Amino acid sequence: MVGIVGSFLGGWFIAPLLGTGTVNSGDFSIMGLVASLIGAIILLAIVNLFRRGRVR
Repeated sequence: MVGIVGSFLGGWFIAPLLGTGTVNSGDFSIMGLVASLIGAIILLAIVNLFRRGRVR
């Protein structure tokens, strides 16, 4: 579930920074897919840090 949310956030925030269309808006492109993948990885890493208790 966290990966899906991260994908949406990456599509909304990272894709415009890359200057590409978003997967969320139905404008499919490889760069939009990469942006969503980056967003999912970032959010999963953040959640993983909190679950391990490294960040207090």
